[in-house]
Amino acid sequence: MKSINGKVVWITGASSGIGEALAYELSKRDCKLILSARNIENLERVKSRCVNASVVLLPFDLTDFDDAKKHVESAISAFGKIDVLVNNGGVSQRSLLAETDFEVDKKLIEVDYLGTIALTKALLPHFIKNREGHFVTITSLMGKFGSPYRSGYCGAKHALHGFFDVLRMEHQKDSINVTLICPGFIQTNVAINALTANGSKQNIDDEATLNGMPVAVFAKKLINAVESTKFEAYIGGKEVLGVYLKRFFPKLLHRFVLKSKVR
Repeated sequence: MKSINGKVVWITGASSGIGEALAYELSKRDCKLILSARNIENLERVKSRCVNASVVLLPFDLTDFDDAKKHVESAISAFGKIDVLVNNGGVSQRSLLAETDFEVDKKLIEVDYLGTIALTKALLPHFIKNREGHFVTITSLMGKFGSPYRSGYCGAKHALHGFFDVLRMEHQKDSINVTLICPGFIQTNVAINALTANGSKQNIDDEATLNGMPVAVFAKKLINAVESTKFEAYIGGKEVLGVYLKRFFPKLLHRFVLKSKVR
């Protein structure tokens, strides 16, 4: 097991939810943190609640693809290097496929896939040069199997698995690790902020998320997976069984999901 204590960790989507909880847990482990998101006020709030002072804020929008290299340069200059990038920024969806505007599908790909890829590729030369580095990408169980109301979200999350599996294969020789974290139902605002058919926020929570795993518990499990250099980790409740049903009994999973309250 490789300890993350004291490492330089860059977290996107750090202003709330998983990113926020992870910042608090890593700050207890004397990590030097670079926190990114669009909302500077929320980033300031998170920084004020971290237990150590080694926190640098780097606000930006993931869809500013052309500025990815500039953001990487700023992040590296904060502490002289980066050990771990946590690709956590993203947005979910709650709308039927046939009713969803194409612009919503496009935004989901831009935020959840292309923004992450742009930042990852901009940072990759730094990891290659140092002959070490760890990409931690928060996908979803929806990156392993599908569910109604999440068509574009599932597509983007599945794409992340394809890209990062190849990155791991091509750069194992450079001592670069890749860990894909697949959350199930976690107590965050993911459902509240999810995009609806016309691109507006849902603005309501759902029962499964409300009754999901506490985000602070999730953050600890995520860190354990990273320190164990796992390829993939499925973190949540009984919903993680869907990964294995998809692999061995896909028709059974199909029937089960259709009978479930998935909205």
